[in-house]
Amino acid sequence: MTNIIVAFSKPEDAKSIKNIVMKNGFLVVAVCTSGAQTISSLEGLNGGIIISGYRFEDMLFKDLYQNLPENFEMLLVASQNRVGDDLNYKHLVYLPMPLKVHDLIATLSMMCEAQIRLKKKRKQKPQPRSEEDRLLITKAKELLMDRNHMTEVEAHRYLQKCSMDSGTGMVETAQMVISLIQI
Repeated sequence: MTNIIVAFSKPEDAKSIKNIVMKNGFLVVAVCTSGAQTISSLEGLNGGIIISGYRFEDMLFKDLYQNLPENFEMLLVASQNRVGDDLNYKHLVYLPMPLKVHDLIATLSMMCEAQIRLKKKRKQKPQPRSEEDRLLITKAKELLMDRNHMTEVEAHRYLQKCSMDSGTGMVETAQMVISLIQI
């Protein structure tokens, strides 16, 4: 579930947006009335969406946007005459006032789905191996090449196949091969 923070300068506006969002099945983790309060509520969260008004007592939405971590997006709700044409931001979606509930929920759903896709994409990205792990795999390949007269490509494929067949990582498989061969 995507973390949602509602940030409006008027507490009544924040509370009504929060109620609408929660009634439609979204998780609101904080309701804030200032930019500083919003920024402090981001700590401990690893991503989410901020539904924000245009102005706070201590900053504008632009200032809040500039202080957002990379894994947060902003849904700006403001009147067109206040915002103007200055909305060229990467992780910002704009909804004009007066706000329609259907538009808010549809936009929020779209943004949540995009956040979920990004999280999956980040998780699928393989972690770079440490130098120690690379040396271990290289040693296992060298042992396979010497003992079984394989080429480096064949030894690598053998390690990959064993790793996939046993459901273990490549490093763990290399450790097993080294321990078995050195016996």
